[in-house]
Amino acid sequence: MILYLETSNLVKLYVKEGGSDEVKKEVTESDAVATSIISYVEARAAFARKWREKDFPLDVFETIKADLERDWDRLFVLNLTDALIRAAAAVSEKHGLRGYDAIHLASALELKGAVTAPVRFSSSDEKLCEAARAEGLG
Repeated sequence: MILYLETSNLVKLYVKEGGSDEVKKEVTESDAVATSIISYVEARAAFARKWREKDFPLDVFETIKADLERDWDRLFVLNLTDALIRAAAAVSEKHGLRGYDAIHLASALELKGAVTAPVRFSSSDEKLCEAARAEGLG
């Protein structure tokens, strides 16, 4: 099984939040982990926001960034293409999704269409998960 991590759950690998243990378990049980290239900037922005809000000190912030950098090359990263952006626009309209959420869903759907293994979509956004289920993603 390939696990597609939307940014909200990618962040849970690095920052202890509700659901972090479940996401780590999903990662451990998967054969591969995928995400969109936009997750990198979204995750870094989330880490920086949490640091600015004093959720953790500077040394922890620096460690989290270094951990993401170390792990990034181990992920299967889906790049943005014109076709993917157009597919994201379509799923955004169909499911009433925000732009980046639609990019994540379209990325997972592109992955599902390119592999024979099952793809599981992982996000902490329930509306996005509902849209993923409606599109046939587990």
